Amino acid sequence: MKLHLEQSAHQNLITGYGAGYVAVNGQRYERNLIVTPNEIINDWLAQTDVDEVALNLVLNCAPQIVLIGTGKSIRFPSAEVLRGLIAARMGYEIMDTSAACRTYNVLVSEGRSVAAALIIA
Repeated sequence: MKLHLEQSAHQNLITGYGAGYVAVNGQRYERNLIVTPNEIINDWLAQTDVDEVALNLVLNCAPQIVLIGTGKSIRFPSAEVLRGLIAARMGYEIMDTSAACRTYNVLVSEGRSVAAALIIA
C-alpha cells in the first residue's frame, strides 16, 4: 500500500508498506527497522518475536510512545519483555506492522514523540 501524507521538513514518514518491505521517505527497507521522526535504525535485532535485547534499542531512542509492529499478525511480547518500556514510563501499543505504519504517520503529524519498531514480514 502506498501512503500519501504531507511531509514535514526533516521528519521521517512511512510512505509505503507491503509484503516484505516498508518505505520511509520513499526509500524501501526489507529488514526489520526502527523509525522515529529523526532517525532510522536499519537491521533492528528483532527476529520473529520481540525480546528484551531488541527493545533496548527502542529505549535508547527515548520516545514517549512506542509502536511495535509484529509482522502480518499481532504477537504480544511477554510482560517481562515489556518491563523496560514500563519502567521508562513509555506508552506502547502492539499491533500488526501495517497498522503500526499508519499509526506512526498520524502521531508524527500530531508532533508526538514516537518510535515505530517494525518487523518486516
